[in-house]
Amino acid sequence: MTPAERCLLVASLAFAFACQSAPSDPPSPHAAPLASSAAPRFLSAPRDLRSVEPFIQEQVERSLATGDRALVYVGAPWCEPCQRFHAAVLAGQLDRVLARTQLLEFDEEQHGAQLHRAGYAYEFIPVIAIPNPDGRSSGHLLSGSIKGPSAVTSDLLPRLRALLAER
Repeated sequence: MTPAERCLLVASLAFAFACQSAPSDPPSPHAAPLASSAAPRFLSAPRDLRSVEPFIQEQVERSLATGDRALVYVGAPWCEPCQRFHAAVLAGQLDRVLARTQLLEFDEEQHGAQLHRAGYAYEFIPVIAIPNPDGRSSGHLLSGSIKGPSAVTSDLLPRLRALLAER
């Protein structure tokens, strides 16, 4: 066997073993998706929650166990600043400021009353909030934004940086 063939064989074996996955237990129905990078990711809250605190608490615990953080995000499909924030996250524009962040996504119309009962006091959306470990609000949040193409860069991003610096 030539040195080039040995090198190819070793590389093939290393690749084959690296790509194998060990069997695992089935994930929790509220399990966060596995992240392939430090990019922020959304996890939509189930529509049928009776109370938001247990869901948030479970995700905060999961995030802490992996060295990540969880933030509560409240939006609505009809909200322009919410759409712009969501698109910016998915496009990777907030990867630096939201690295290793799980955004627990709630729909204002579906979960608004439950979030308010859990102490998330806001008047406008989008909302980005830091939850306490028990799933209730820590009181640290940003609420509302301007409309238009600069909603994320001119308004949400500076406020988001300030919010994250509070904790």
